[in-house]
Amino acid sequence: MFRALAHPARRQMLRTLAREPTSISDLARPHRMSLAAAAKHVHVLESAGLVRLTLSGRTRMCRIDAEPLSEAYEWIRTYERLWSRRLDALEALFANDDDEEEDS
Repeated sequence: MFRALAHPARRQMLRTLAREPTSISDLARPHRMSLAAAAKHVHVLESAGLVRLTLSGRTRMCRIDAEPLSEAYEWIRTYERLWSRRLDALEALFANDDDEEEDS
């Protein structure tokens, strides 16, 4: 999933899909890319489980599936807590240094 999110065009496509289901050609338009290039990006998102495709006549419609994002968010939050504790400890260390300098 993180590989799928690494490309800025795919992140923008997901932002668009978060608002409403959209066709691949509509996803391609703001990026000035061919339909084939957009389809490849959508395929990467689909393989990561972030997008579901449905057929509406001859048009392939894309819908976001946010469940994998929530799983990734929970995983990232574990590390957020770790870094918050470390940054709090660093802040306390600097505060102690400032207090010692004032006492000198």
